[in-house]
Amino acid sequence: MLSNGGFSNGAKDSLACVFSLEGTELTDREAALFREANPFGFILFKRNIENPEQLKSLVASLKDIVKRDCPILIDQEGGRVQRLRPPHWREYKPMKHFGDLYAQNPDEALEELRFEILRMSDELIELGINVNCAPMLDIYFAGAHDIVGDRAFSDDPAIVSRLGLSVCRHFLKAGITPIIKHIPGHGRANSDSHMELPFVDAGLEDLKELDFAPFKDIASSDVGEAVWAMSAHITYKSLDADNPATISPIVIAGTIRGEIGFDGVLIGDDLDMKALDSYGGAVQKAKASLDAGCDLALYCAGEFDVMEELAGGLPKISSPTIERLKRASAKLSEAA
Repeated sequence: MLSNGGFSNGAKDSLACVFSLEGTELTDREAALFREANPFGFILFKRNIENPEQLKSLVASLKDIVKRDCPILIDQEGGRVQRLRPPHWREYKPMKHFGDLYAQNPDEALEELRFEILRMSDELIELGINVNCAPMLDIYFAGAHDIVGDRAFSDDPAIVSRLGLSVCRHFLKAGITPIIKHIPGHGRANSDSHMELPFVDAGLEDLKELDFAPFKDIASSDVGEAVWAMSAHITYKSLDADNPATISPIVIAGTIRGEIGFDGVLIGDDLDMKALDSYGGAVQKAKASLDAGCDLALYCAGEFDVMEELAGGLPKISSPTIERLKRASAKLSEAA
């Protein structure tokens, strides 16, 4: 049994990559490629969405193509980042709202956040979407690039941890796998990794005290094995000055798996982001991320030719990934 974004026997032979698609319905050539390649899952964007009936049908067709209840990912954070929007879906508050409220009234913030996530979960489940790329556990830093901004709960890691844990628990209870991001922390970034490679100069002790703390708290919590994490396309000079985290064995083994203690499913951020442009083509970047220790690569641009290359050049999911997926699926079943 696959529990909404978890693991099923049919996934054992799937490609270690999450694919995307061009439009609001599957084309014949996409259907043929996806059937043959068997990507582990799919991610949806605004270009794929018209209305609830269309989207529900599209999600069902993707699952039918690979013959399993595969992971269907979306970015539905609230605020600036939500793919499902009015008039067909609700508008959700940015996470800063809940962090600000928590600083004044923790109980009220937790209750309002619970209601928000339950409503969001209802909309996702109705569509067949079972993995949400949220919550964002990045800390707000004044003066950093606004790519984080009000998407962050707070500049206080304790508040980020508490609210992030609540979001994870409520998603899991609804049957949705949350993806915490962007591990080991995007808050200090001096630029937008969609456009260029950011660098973080902070020393290791500062990173441990602030940036790593929410990820470490979630990793060691009751939901630590159930959630996935998404890596940051950022070079941390005090960790590995030569490679961004997504393709750094040093950062993944030493920091994400080691210092932070996250041993769940790790997916790299989008391969198409310009932060990785100097590291080769899509296949080369994807292989580098998998070789570095990511469990899955993520391709979001929906370009058919690139997905053909990925299908021919990437391995199936690995044995360690299968074990992580099994653990996550079991924990998700317990929570729901």
